[in-house]
Amino acid sequence: MRPRLPDYLKRGIIDTEKTKEVRKILQSKGLNTVCDAARCPNKGECYAKHTATFLVLGDICTRNCRFCSVKSGLPTLVDPDEPSKIKDAVKELGLKYVVITMVTRDDLSDGGASHIAKIVNEIKLLDDAPKVEVLISDLAGNFGALDVIMQTQIDVLNHNIETVKELYSSVRPKALYQRSLDVLDYTKKNYPSVKTKTGIMLGLGETIEQLKRLFSDLKAIDCDILTAGQYIQPTKNHIQVDKYLTEEEFLELENIARAQGLKYLAFGPLVRSSYKAKELFFL
Repeated sequence: MRPRLPDYLKRGIIDTEKTKEVRKILQSKGLNTVCDAARCPNKGECYAKHTATFLVLGDICTRNCRFCSVKSGLPTLVDPDEPSKIKDAVKELGLKYVVITMVTRDDLSDGGASHIAKIVNEIKLLDDAPKVEVLISDLAGNFGALDVIMQTQIDVLNHNIETVKELYSSVRPKALYQRSLDVLDYTKKNYPSVKTKTGIMLGLGETIEQLKRLFSDLKAIDCDILTAGQYIQPTKNHIQVDKYLTEEEFLELENIARAQGLKYLAFGPLVRSSYKAKELFFL
């Protein structure tokens, strides 16, 4: 039996002129957002602030992580006009901080890195160029591909480690815990001016001791920013929630992470990878 969703995790529908305008801009350009694809509970709040998180390289992922509602299967062809479409949308939305996310594209030789680089380069051509955060896949461990992205003018490299090492086989069967750490570690060592960021979900069955080891691993590679939010089961076909954490439990875990040396943290039931990304960057 699926645990009942607590009231504090429910969000009402926000429908204002601003949210309608954001949807109109995105739809007119045929752009995807992770807000829709991942069923983010904060979509209404973000749209109301005239912002959205772009999802690029299509909306079909080549992996099948058991927590994620993004579609998986045979991906679509890459849209060569997507970089210019996103630049135009950023301009129309008036964004000063842009978050670009991607589906995993194991079918592409560089995992889609060159396409990401083109998008960043287009955005940076804008007057008063905004800050850019990219949330990438592990690129199948291809650090040459990672270099292609890092040699643009990105400001934050985000790669989500998602959960503790012990749960990878059940939660992320096509991913590797150490490979995800290596993406962040390689970035920090070779591009120290770029902030590194990662995110985790809680409520999958992880223990406090396992989380302490994860926090220690992130501290060891000098990861700058960590977000942590409650896992919410998208459909009955996805991995089931083990536990809904209270706000007090989130605060307790945030204090543990801070005690282990992690500095820039956002912990809370509805926190997501790109939630209040701009505010975290300027802390």
